[in-house]
Amino acid sequence: MEKNIDKEYNETLEYLYSQLPMFSRTGAPAYKPGLDTSLRLDEYFGHPHREFKSIHIAGTNGKGSTSHLIASILQSQGYKTGLYTSPHLVDFRERMKVNGRMIPKERVIEFVENWKKCVYEGHPSFFELTMMMAFDWFAKEKIDYGVIEVGMGGRLDSTNIITPLLSVITNISHDHNQFLGNTLREIAGEKAGIIKKGVPVIVGEWQDECADIFIEKASKEIAPLTFGRDYTLLQEIKESENGDWKCESVYGSFNLPLGGDYQKKNIQTALSAIERLRQEEVEISDEAIKNGIENVVKQTGLSGRWTILEKKPLTIADTGHNLAGLEYNFKQLERQLKKKKGGRLRIVIGFVADKAIDRIMGLLPKDAEYYVTNAKIPRALPAGKLMEKLTDEGFKCHLFPDVSEAYEEAKKEASENDIIFIGGSTFIVADLLTSFLH
Repeated sequence: MEKNIDKEYNETLEYLYSQLPMFSRTGAPAYKPGLDTSLRLDEYFGHPHREFKSIHIAGTNGKGSTSHLIASILQSQGYKTGLYTSPHLVDFRERMKVNGRMIPKERVIEFVENWKKCVYEGHPSFFELTMMMAFDWFAKEKIDYGVIEVGMGGRLDSTNIITPLLSVITNISHDHNQFLGNTLREIAGEKAGIIKKGVPVIVGEWQDECADIFIEKASKEIAPLTFGRDYTLLQEIKESENGDWKCESVYGSFNLPLGGDYQKKNIQTALSAIERLRQEEVEISDEAIKNGIENVVKQTGLSGRWTILEKKPLTIADTGHNLAGLEYNFKQLERQLKKKKGGRLRIVIGFVADKAIDRIMGLLPKDAEYYVTNAKIPRALPAGKLMEKLTDEGFKCHLFPDVSEAYEEAKKEASENDIIFIGGSTFIVADLLTSFLH
């Protein structure tokens, strides 16, 4: 029976991948701005998102980690909590979880079969249909809260059909400029599109260039607005010896088991969101906050954020893929390398074709050794093109046909004091984690 389910599930996935345009794989041709399709799907499936309360999370960086932190805290309080994020790294079902449990294969099959019966003239994207799959499953599971991560932007993102209990915008940086705009103000305008009439909103970071965009939008919608800096929740945050963060807060002391420097901002945003939910009379104890944070990886399966794969040599994978995310990564790597005696940085790297590679090049450490490759998706930047750019700029680099070969070579050449970093693209990390599991 289990083999039959696996076979049917694999056939269902093949249908989703082959029949529906998927942005993460193909890029621009799969991008469908606007809510018309989502609204029609929502009507067909009986408006499932109305069956649970939701928290809606947008932003350029950190929205995935922030979503997982909030979901883990709600789960620790005893609420049945749904979590919808994207993209997945290894298993499609990572996109939708209830209390950390991925959607069962049977439910995926059942939903797609139901969809196939739908008399519908349009052609939904992969994201639109999988989002509706999550909402449908969450409603049937009778969850208390759904933590819903925006796919891209906000205003025209298909998740924007929900009316949440709270809206959260982590920060603004350059990414997906061809769709969201070329300036931070234009991008902020798109993200601000999730702000809805009367719904409280948290903006994690104050950024002088675009703070007024959020203030004006919130004022127009009569939506109570709070910036993360308006809360004094964290008193001190220090890096522990194992690379985690030790936090002193109004809730007491706790460890944040997420090692990236950028997590210092994400924890502030997540706590600000929780504090606002408390003001909305959502019961969340100090103990649930501490337990939720300390057990975020265990309870939600969060992966790919400064994930340490090996201790000797220190091997780190991180899904940071735009200017702001990569800047954090490389600064932290340089800092950690200084602690190593005679160590060298070895970087397994690849990008998607629509990234601002020329701007990213300025962030790359010059004295590192590069293992250039590409992920197994059509949208990947061909490794040969990246190799050519790096060579022209004087970087020392080697070319590999796939991520696992690049990593194996880096590992073979590394000494115990070296650091190996795998990143540049979510899909580079996904390919590596997939090879680790197989």
